[in-house]
Amino acid sequence: MSAANGTNGIPDTPAGPRPEPLRFYGTTWVDHDHGYAARRAGLAVGSLAAAAAACFVLRIAYDGLRIADVGSFVSLLMVVMFAVCSALAFRHTWSAFGSRPDPDRQASLRGLLAIGFVGSLLAYFLRTLTEAPGEKLHRAEYEKAREEYEKRTTRRSGNPSRKRRR
Repeated sequence: MSAANGTNGIPDTPAGPRPEPLRFYGTTWVDHDHGYAARRAGLAVGSLAAAAAACFVLRIAYDGLRIADVGSFVSLLMVVMFAVCSALAFRHTWSAFGSRPDPDRQASLRGLLAIGFVGSLLAYFLRTLTEAPGEKLHRAEYEKAREEYEKRTTRRSGNPSRKRRR
């Protein structure tokens, strides 16, 4: 049940499809209102700071391996593993902003994305510089739904008695 605007009982929300909220943005991405720009700036700074903090933690882990004297092969393996997983996580996260990811593939990549979290954070940071991550995809879906709704709800014009019979 929607709230009435108080003057004549007309609902505040328009009929038709509703925009899907984005994480951290809600539905402010539709009209870029209610602090949209501030959220984008804050999330860009936050994701970059989180990526820097994650790199610092990985550096401490690498130093721990060096102190434990596990050998150069294990140290190299760890660096390569995090680099490859971060690159794959970056690519997967970046492509997920443009198209809906397959849920089964997403579930199978969960471990890789957890290891390569630095790549995901960097992809989020770079996308936030231009738009809310996922905004382009959600906007296209929302506009398509609005167009389809408008087509369904518009009345046909003309005199129905003049309709040609088949």
